[in-house]
Amino acid sequence: MTTSGGTLRIGTRGSALALAQTGMVADDLADATGTKTELITITTDGDRSNEPLSRAGGAGLFTGALRDALLEGRCDVIVHSLKDLPTAPHDQLVVAAIPAREDPRDALCARDGLTLETLPDGARVGTGSPRRMAQLRARRPDLVVVDIRGNVDTRLGRVAPGDLDAVVLAAAGLKRLGRTEAVTEYLDADRWPTAPGQGALAIEVRRGDERLVRALDHVETRAAVEAERHVLALLEAGCSAPVGARAVVDAGLLLLSASVYSLDGATVLTSSHAAVWPDDGDVARDVAEGAARELLDAGAAGLTGARP
Repeated sequence: MTTSGGTLRIGTRGSALALAQTGMVADDLADATGTKTELITITTDGDRSNEPLSRAGGAGLFTGALRDALLEGRCDVIVHSLKDLPTAPHDQLVVAAIPAREDPRDALCARDGLTLETLPDGARVGTGSPRRMAQLRARRPDLVVVDIRGNVDTRLGRVAPGDLDAVVLAAAGLKRLGRTEAVTEYLDADRWPTAPGQGALAIEVRRGDERLVRALDHVETRAAVEAERHVLALLEAGCSAPVGARAVVDAGLLLLSASVYSLDGATVLTSSHAAVWPDDGDVARDVAEGAARELLDAGAAGLTGARP
């Protein structure tokens, strides 16, 4: 057992959202296993930087320091927002559990109850995500898209009477923080695919310690998010690339749709694949390979920087 004094030490970023979602994991672990837990707060490079996400370092920006703490034995478990986790496997660590996913959609938080369609020409909409920027420009090229950083409350605080007319945020984070009153529109996931893994959490441990958290793994969520993340990996695109993906398990099928955008929103490439789930093979990888192959054949490498 790797726990300290019988208590499972769970590493987390110190933001309000990270603490809220790690607290949920701690409660669920206590309920499922009876294990006592302690939260260990760790500052990441992403927490120190004010650079736009598109320039601040990409994969690992919010995860490297957490992983270092786990490898050094300062904690026994770490919790990530899955969309922030690099897609490449780690040689010493493993994602031992992916709990049931929260709402994967993006949400518009606008002044005066406005929606994406009713925002006036020239409205200023803030986001730090290149994918969301591209999607906004594709749907509403008349909008002024503003690159922003900051936690949920900071971003919401910039909406009127601040300097923005709206911001786009992850619905899951707003729900976990109890801030859904700020939402004026949930963006349809089929027309507005979100970041691979959005809405899901990843619980990572040292290899050999999977038993500590395995009780929280949700197999349908794992299948869906692994399909989404395999597409990202096969496109050789980073977690800040303009790639959206949506996978669901429904009626015995794993259904995946993935889209790649040019940053100006002028070009959108989409591919969809499905396969029987579960079966004896790696269904998530199979559907991802089909979608990635079609996207690369259509020219996705020129949009993400990936090599065919």
